[in-house]
Amino acid sequence: MMEGSDQEEASSLETTAANLKRAVQYWLDKSTIHIFPRWALFVFVLFVFFLRIYLIQGYFIVAYGLGIFLLNNFIAFLSPLEDPNDDGPGLPSSAKEGKEFRPFARRLPEFKFWMACTRGAATSLVMTFFSVFDVPVFWPILLMYFGVLFFMTMKRQIAHMYKHKYVPVSFGKHKYKDAGVEHGEYGGGMAGSIGGTARRR
Repeated sequence: MMEGSDQEEASSLETTAANLKRAVQYWLDKSTIHIFPRWALFVFVLFVFFLRIYLIQGYFIVAYGLGIFLLNNFIAFLSPLEDPNDDGPGLPSSAKEGKEFRPFARRLPEFKFWMACTRGAATSLVMTFFSVFDVPVFWPILLMYFGVLFFMTMKRQIAHMYKHKYVPVSFGKHKYKDAGVEHGEYGGGMAGSIGGTARRR
């Protein structure tokens, strides 16, 4: 009897976990198109985290780790999916290839970038409730080291962008004025030709 009860309880927990995971995935899929609210949520969580750091004057090592994590994800977000230094098709290398519309393919897509940043900020916020992560450090040294690291990393990334002539932004295809609009005697299709015939009569 007890084994059967334990199996039913384990099955019930697995079902509940699967339903919860399915619900979370459903709302994540629904939020894909809502870019501004998603990043507003991240900014809010990040603000709460730094507010707590300021109020309790601790957990600076957690803040430093979060900064390194966000920087790594940001670099992946700015980097192309295919390394231009590798052989094979990649970024356009000639004027003819440059005229073709090729949307910028990121190594880390925007949604996954947001997901990683939000999870990192939320995890760091939770860590501030456990004293084991409050390692005493001299925070100005960490801040200075992070500033130098950020400057050197962004300098290398910008140099890489300049060398391979790419911009990590896609504005879409160029749209010409009056594209798709027909002009002339039969402009507008059959309706226009019928209308023009009726007016001539």
